[in-house]
Amino acid sequence: MNFNDLPIENKLKTSIKLADFKSPTPIQSKSIPISLTGKDILGTAQTGTGKTLAFTIPMINKLILEKNAMALIICPTRELASQVMQTVLKLNIREIGIGNALLIGGESMQKQLKKLKKRARIIVGTPGRINDHLKRQSLNLSKVSYLVLDETDRMLDMGFTPQIELILKFIPKKHQTLLFSATLPNNILRISEKYLNNPERIAVGSLSTPIEKIKQETFQVTQDKKYHELINQLVERSGSILVFVKTKHGADKIVKRLKYDGHLADAIHGNLRQSKRDRVITGFRNGKSRILIATDVAARGLDIPLIQHVINYDLPQVPEDYIHRIGRTGRAGKEGFALTFLTPNDRSMWNSISRLIDPNYKHTQSRNKKSFKDKKKPKDTFNKEKKFKFNNKKKFFKRDNSKKSRFKNKKKKFGFTNNPKYFDKKPSNDLTTDTNKKKI
Repeated sequence: MNFNDLPIENKLKTSIKLADFKSPTPIQSKSIPISLTGKDILGTAQTGTGKTLAFTIPMINKLILEKNAMALIICPTRELASQVMQTVLKLNIREIGIGNALLIGGESMQKQLKKLKKRARIIVGTPGRINDHLKRQSLNLSKVSYLVLDETDRMLDMGFTPQIELILKFIPKKHQTLLFSATLPNNILRISEKYLNNPERIAVGSLSTPIEKIKQETFQVTQDKKYHELINQLVERSGSILVFVKTKHGADKIVKRLKYDGHLADAIHGNLRQSKRDRVITGFRNGKSRILIATDVAARGLDIPLIQHVINYDLPQVPEDYIHRIGRTGRAGKEGFALTFLTPNDRSMWNSISRLIDPNYKHTQSRNKKSFKDKKKPKDTFNKEKKFKFNNKKKFFKRDNSKKSRFKNKKKKFGFTNNPKYFDKKPSNDLTTDTNKKKI
């Protein structure tokens, strides 16, 4: 199938051609024709398979035909929302000219308010900032007829369920919903049953296995030698490299060390302002910085074709995030490489990741290890007769009650004070004489 074969407006066909989108991916071939009919969709596909274009083309075609309609796209992170908006802008050429607004945190609220006042019909944003505008009453969703929940599994993992449900209260009941996700846990199925109307189920590829063209490797290393091995890998590998770490502080610390060692590196994490994030991503995309150190906030939404290598410096906290991390490379059918550092403390999480990728995976434990119970010594019962060994001869020591204690019949000295001078003094019966003596 070709994009020209789709029953869409000629303006949109022209914009697709100008954007250099040549042939649809499997998820696009399956979902776009169904979306154009107005049906709800529950779509799952691996990261990097073109889900964004799969819901953007039907959306713009619908808004061209329906002049008063609006579309809302909700994304889990600023990066993903910005990436979606870039795709929208590629297709929204001057001949189409549909107003749009990107509502994300870290950007000027005044700038967003100006966009909304110019009759924005395409709204792309994160749950938090969308709710901020709803509270300000600067955003009116009463004309939304096309709703997209992108990377829904990620949004639920981040705790956005209450905010999403609050947003949906402002949307008319009669609307088309497209729910896309990289994985399909039970909570996604419950959401789909609640908010989707007889959706068409579309799945492309395995949900728990990485793209086949990504070559995966592991490297056993201790925690104190991780950085030195990272330097070795950066020297050996050519092209752009995305390195995932666990914390924001760890990302900044590694970037500082890399720059000191003469490497072109930058960091991206949740503490950066949106303007700084944009500069970092633009610099990495343009090749100004060869190495990008990132937390899991960047695991989704980074659509940069030139990423040749992904290095998991730290393992993710959730096994599913491993799939999303290495999905940053090998995009659009290209080859990619993924390396994971494994320390002795990572064994449990790595087993969980391995079971996610291969359900038949079994962790083989060492047979030489004995259980902790076997190492315990049996407790002896308490016995008053203490038992000792002297030159393999057993002797028993019993209490001898025949001997008298030398303290038993000893008389205790009586005294009024602690002063030894008065210990042998007997108490006087005549209190008057004592008082007279004191007076004298």
